[in-house]
Amino acid sequence: MKSKKYIVFVLLASTLFACNSNNKTIELHDSTQVASMNDTTVVSEPSFRNDTLKNIYASYTSLKDALVATKANEAKSAASSLATALKGFEGCESAANIANKISSTTDIKTQRASFSALNVELIPVFKHTALTAGTIYVQHCPMANNGDGADWLSSAKKIQNPYYGDEMMECGRVAEEIKGM
Repeated sequence: MKSKKYIVFVLLASTLFACNSNNKTIELHDSTQVASMNDTTVVSEPSFRNDTLKNIYASYTSLKDALVATKANEAKSAASSLATALKGFEGCESAANIANKISSTTDIKTQRASFSALNVELIPVFKHTALTAGTIYVQHCPMANNGDGADWLSSAKKIQNPYYGDEMMECGRVAEEIKGM
């Protein structure tokens, strides 16, 4: 009987400890990252050796964020900035054309469909770029493109779906991490 009480006590203590440990936050000394054990939010702003890539990524992020927020006019403006940034970057002519297509409409569904095509062009660029610090997360939504799936880039590990916005904000997963050297 004594051993049964001991086992119950250990299980109870373990459960209480486990429940309380989920609220602990880990603070990293690197100012670009914040992690929490009960939260998937990890933000790691990437740094690039090339200022052109930095500008492309900043414009891309503005476009993605506008699509996440379902703000077609902001997406139109951000896509125009992205198209301008891409024009001077060799090998990104097709991506610039897609960004121009996004900037020519305020129909959010059309913008999101074109954003999928844009990512097919841009993700390989960032996979092979001179990322000097931080992490870029390649994220994937299996339901985008009528169930064919689609990817996007993010500086945050937490899923914020640009293909569905608040309809299915957290639909997706991190498919890959591109890490700085």
